[in-house]
Amino acid sequence: MSRRYDTRTTIFSPEGRLFQVEYAMEAISHAGTCLGILAKDGVLLAAERRNTNKLLDDVCSDKIYKLHGDAACSVAGITSDANVLTAQLRLTAERYHLLYQEPMPVEQLVCSLCDLKQRYTQVGGYRPFGVSLLYMGWDHRLGFQLYQSDPSGNYSGWKATCIGNNSMAAISMLKQDYNEEGVNLDEALKLAVKVLSKSLDLQKLTSEKVEIAHLTRKNDKTVIHILTKDEVDQLLKEHEETEKKAEAEKQKTDKGKSSSSKR
Repeated sequence: MSRRYDTRTTIFSPEGRLFQVEYAMEAISHAGTCLGILAKDGVLLAAERRNTNKLLDDVCSDKIYKLHGDAACSVAGITSDANVLTAQLRLTAERYHLLYQEPMPVEQLVCSLCDLKQRYTQVGGYRPFGVSLLYMGWDHRLGFQLYQSDPSGNYSGWKATCIGNNSMAAISMLKQDYNEEGVNLDEALKLAVKVLSKSLDLQKLTSEKVEIAHLTRKNDKTVIHILTKDEVDQLLKEHEETEKKAEAEKQKTDKGKSSSSKR
């Protein structure tokens, strides 16, 4: 039935659906996982890296983009679409800075791009961008912020969320483990590694398969830091040790219960 209504982005189906937007969302659901966590003292983005060819000249990040001094984003979806949108975000941020001599507020920057993305759902001859973005940033008005935007042009603020492949499983784990009262950045890093290790379709999580960045404030300046390979390896090592301890304690508890039941 959808074939009658999915040839153009401007045609609604009888159920009131725009199939081209849904197709874009489906493309994102098969993309690499991106995870965001808002902490008391910073914001964290973690992304799955799928292109790990040894011959690839890895000069710059292909999952996390710096937008201006106080904001960065991570993308899930078609990389070529993501390059267009991140270039537009940077251009908008620089124009604002040139005009007002201060960094553009994060939500205002997100909203400006969502207006463009929404336009691509209502003009004939266009197609929606096949990209979802997670934004992390800081401004004087709202402090640390984490946003998500979709191909439809919707955006929303989050304490913790995930986009891309296995995002529903990751969000379910975040609901269980994220402290509603807030977490610090170290706890957020450990939680991100735990969620990625259990939700990604990998036998073992390695520093080549994941990219992590965080945004913090030091000496009244915003610092965006992409973790090095050694720093990611250290996080993964600590996670493995924690998992081994938890498994050992569980086995001891199970043995104690089985011995008491036999008595």
